[in-house]
Amino acid sequence: MRVALLPTLILLTLAPLAQAQTPAPAEATSAAAAPAVEPNKPLAVVNGKEIPALYGELVKREMAQGQADSPQLDARVRESLVNLELLSRAALDKGLDKDPRLAAMLDIRRKDQLSKAYLEDYVKAHPVSDAEIQTTYDKAKAEPVEPEYRARHILVKTEAEAKKILADLGKKAKFEDLAKKYSKDPGSAKNGGALDWSDRRAYVPEFSDALASLKKGETTKTPVKTQFGYHIIRLDDTRQPELPPLETVRGEIVKQLQNERVREAITAARAGAKIE
Repeated sequence: MRVALLPTLILLTLAPLAQAQTPAPAEATSAAAAPAVEPNKPLAVVNGKEIPALYGELVKREMAQGQADSPQLDARVRESLVNLELLSRAALDKGLDKDPRLAAMLDIRRKDQLSKAYLEDYVKAHPVSDAEIQTTYDKAKAEPVEPEYRARHILVKTEAEAKKILADLGKKAKFEDLAKKYSKDPGSAKNGGALDWSDRRAYVPEFSDALASLKKGETTKTPVKTQFGYHIIRLDDTRQPELPPLETVRGEIVKQLQNERVREAITAARAGAKIE
């Protein structure tokens, strides 16, 4: 179980300091490099306080960021944890832990990590079965699917501009040419107003309704006003999307069902609580 560490930010901030103390590759086996960690041996002892080897393992995950394991990385981890121990001790000696805001933040972070651990344990104890995955897939397959549209549009600021473009289209001007020349939509203008395949839910209601009312190859007869301006819309094609094979979406279904497990755990925890 991976746990996000509270001191990640300060560890990464201190990493350059540790790196400056890390020996070059040729000197990696020198006394300055982090010693090989034995399972039951502390990573370091700072003013009599042991830093467990487990701390090094956890912090290394945060600091590695794709780097290969190496003596240099071990040294950076060790030096950062030494710095962290010294600075946190200095903060305690100064009484900074008594600050209400800091105390509250530390308490929230602690509870956050405990909550995540509990939810991960709950999901692990209630694994998703193949039968559930199949049932969820079959249910999705049986539901009606929203058709997808491939359209073009021209977006302008004023209704007068939109009406002029409609008049030009009536004179056999090419939609694509007018889109490139006049459309204010930077994402589609250069492509002749072409929009990607999408179902109507991707668009604002006024645009969506106008699009759904068109037949293939048809253009809106009047400007369509939305929060972005005035649109002239042409429907180029429609298609009925098919649900991908189960194995293709299996991972997504598992995540969906695991999220349901999380909601179950939260609901159960709240059910027995007295909340005022």
